[in-house]
Amino acid sequence: MPDKKVKSQKSKVKSTTQKSKVVRTSTTKAVSRTSKFTVPVFNLSGKKKGSVELPKEIFGAKINQRLMAQAVRVYLVNQRQGSASTKTRGEVTGSTRKIYRQKGTGRARHGSIKAPIFVGGGIVFGPRPRKFELKLSKQMRKKALFSALSQKFIDQEISVVDPAGANGKTKEFASLLKNLDLLIKKERDNLVLYVSDSNLSTKRAVRNIRGVTVRGAQSINTYEVLANKHLVFDKGAVSNLVSNFLKKEKNL
Repeated sequence: MPDKKVKSQKSKVKSTTQKSKVVRTSTTKAVSRTSKFTVPVFNLSGKKKGSVELPKEIFGAKINQRLMAQAVRVYLVNQRQGSASTKTRGEVTGSTRKIYRQKGTGRARHGSIKAPIFVGGGIVFGPRPRKFELKLSKQMRKKALFSALSQKFIDQEISVVDPAGANGKTKEFASLLKNLDLLIKKERDNLVLYVSDSNLSTKRAVRNIRGVTVRGAQSINTYEVLANKHLVFDKGAVSNLVSNFLKKEKNL
């Protein structure tokens, strides 16, 4: 009987070692796929026009799920205005006289018509204007953004477009997005186009397309990166990301 138990334990150890080998090989494959940080560049007709090397520090960062969730929570909480307000009995308009005499009526004693017990009176413990603001340090915001962009790069949900020669018309960019199969009619806000801050004609042309949100490269945030299905970068927006996030660190 004890010999059989020892054999079963050895077989368990062998199976666990085999599983660990499988896990290790799968992780190495995932890393090897993302070792090159080059993305093809598409022109207005939807054809490949060279490639762009994305910065490894931004699109190859370590993915931190907890930090991304925290950044999304802080972003959504900060969108709350906190402007809901109710009036207390001291702020409601109305007479201050005693509504009826103190004794002899058989009813409860009352002094003001503005009391919360009456219709049109003040509200007790109602909402008042307050701030829901939460703060996140610059380093944490930057790391969360880099991990979100790295996740999008691994999922192959990033495209780079070169709008050279564009006339600033909506038809050009609509046909481009259709050629790239990035527009879905049933969904809204499924695509975000990040444009370089100097390219105003592209912003005006793309903002009329349904399902596309246009943002500047400086206003990129973790929530929009994760909430939208695909990211499209202008060729100048990639250089803006480098100048905004990487060159500042080198100067410090």
